[in-house]
Amino acid sequence: MKELVHTVEFAWQTLHDPLYRFIRRRVATEEQAEDLLQEAFLKMHTQVDALREQDKLESWMYQIARNLIIDHYRKKRQDVPLEDAEEMLPLDEIPEEDMQAQLAASVVAMIDCLPPTYQEALLLTDMQGLSQKELATRLGLSFSGAKSRVQRAREKLKQVVLDCCHVEFDRLGRVIDYYSHCACCQTQGQVKKGCSTGQCECASQVASP
Repeated sequence: MKELVHTVEFAWQTLHDPLYRFIRRRVATEEQAEDLLQEAFLKMHTQVDALREQDKLESWMYQIARNLIIDHYRKKRQDVPLEDAEEMLPLDEIPEEDMQAQLAASVVAMIDCLPPTYQEALLLTDMQGLSQKELATRLGLSFSGAKSRVQRAREKLKQVVLDCCHVEFDRLGRVIDYYSHCACCQTQGQVKKGCSTGQCECASQVASP
């Protein structure tokens, strides 16, 4: 019991602020970020006894946060009562920051389509904020090796995004519209199932390192 309490307290003290920043960059409002952060720690509190390796606490918490963000947008776009459908904003009236956040959440989901080494490289750098030098130390790679792995991972993720999504930009390079045209990536549940079983259409086109 003491171990459980210590783990929860440690996670709150060390991960609260970076997790909040991670979530805030991917949702439209501070209120949404606070709600998802609280939900992430609630899930952690109720499921922490399933965590068998304490050194994986950080990556586990980020995975919880990623899944909550994906669920947030899935519900926002799909769980609308039929009688409210006519009152929904047309796509071109969705606030720009919300559109950017929705695309970001989709991209986060597509990371699951990459081979594990590329997933790890992106999660540690682009998602958790490690520098490439810190990544090299964490994974026991040379700096050039870590830099190369991150670059290849980003290229592979870009390939998946272009294969799965149509994205439109304005003249300033801001996202004004996007939609998924890959059936395996239209919902978070399908992405995870497809990628975990190797049946994801986009993942089949991404070569392992």
